[in-house]
Amino acid sequence: MTIATGVAKQLTYKAESTWNTAAGASGAQRLRRVAADLNLKKDTFESNEIVTTYQRNDYRHGLRRVEGSINGELSPATYKDFIAAAVRRAFAAITATASVALTIAGSGPTYTITRGTGSYLTDGYKVGQVVRLSVGALNAANISKNLLIVDITSATVISVMPLNGVALVAEGPVSGCTVTATGKTTYVPITGHTDTSFSIEQFYGDLTLSELYTGCKIDQLDISLPPSGMASIGVKLLGGDLTTAASAYYTSPTAETTTGILTGVNGILAVQGTKVATLTGLNFSIKGNMSGEAVIGSTTYADIVEGMVMVEGSFTALFDGATMRDYFINETEISIIAALTASSAAAADFMTFSFPRVKVGGADKSDGQKSLVQTLPFTALYNSTGGSGVKTEQSTFAVQDSAA
Repeated sequence: MTIATGVAKQLTYKAESTWNTAAGASGAQRLRRVAADLNLKKDTFESNEIVTTYQRNDYRHGLRRVEGSINGELSPATYKDFIAAAVRRAFAAITATASVALTIAGSGPTYTITRGTGSYLTDGYKVGQVVRLSVGALNAANISKNLLIVDITSATVISVMPLNGVALVAEGPVSGCTVTATGKTTYVPITGHTDTSFSIEQFYGDLTLSELYTGCKIDQLDISLPPSGMASIGVKLLGGDLTTAASAYYTSPTAETTTGILTGVNGILAVQGTKVATLTGLNFSIKGNMSGEAVIGSTTYADIVEGMVMVEGSFTALFDGATMRDYFINETEISIIAALTASSAAAADFMTFSFPRVKVGGADKSDGQKSLVQTLPFTALYNSTGGSGVKTEQSTFAVQDSAA
């Protein structure tokens, strides 16, 4: 007797053109994971009739739906499609700025990069993005290095921190340089929201059995960035129906990504534009508030409808003074940026997460014979002052993925 094993199960997905209609069998993406537990769920109904046999007469199945989750370790590119679906906007590239003269100044940990002409703001750069410098006769220490933008002080000046902590070299102006926001970015938009659903297959290779779950929408993303250990992601799904078969549905899918896994020891956590060395963890959720309604004459939802996109989480920090605590006491609005890399290399793959407008909802502190830690839950809010030509997005949340 053959018993299915997790290592022989393959998880593959593709975006649908029509909700709850299986995506085409070609062009799918295989997904690496820690665990996946998609399942078909049904409402059930029991008869309440009283009969002379003293026994129940009937038991029926009702509405069918897909529920479950996919849990993984967070790596660039791997979950980009699910992240884009959660914020309801596709990832898009920012056009690189070419042929500019740059002057690099500062002694760390923050440096300024001043351009001779043009505007960083007009070109679409935002606080919380990572850029790399190239071309020109720049010092080798300044080329192809991940630089986190922590402020844009004017149209021609950005303040940056190297993600690998290795100093830049002051120089300039150096002509003919290029500034690139590596990879692609997305955020919760104010208009033009996408409505993406996926067909997700669990194929049990040792049994040669396929389960194709259609109409799957991202109800919630949970991202955890610990101070040590692997960053993780949890994807909660709500879907329409299940189709089974004795062979794999998807043909020749693209292989799993091979990018490195993000870790808290490689990167920067910044609050109010300042790197905070005492943060001990950051967790947040993007909630889609999905819902479906049963209709007479159908065993599945007519549709799964999106609600508001809500982002909330918490961070923990060593209790080293009044600053963090007073964000809560004084109801101070703050910004949070998390930028993590897949290694300590200067141009390692990375992801950044930006919350331009946040309010803290508590500042509870631990006790005991140890370093005291305070826990600060937060809610991310719509940033009405952001948008085109200014230094932040007009959004609750933004993300950049170097490999997207």
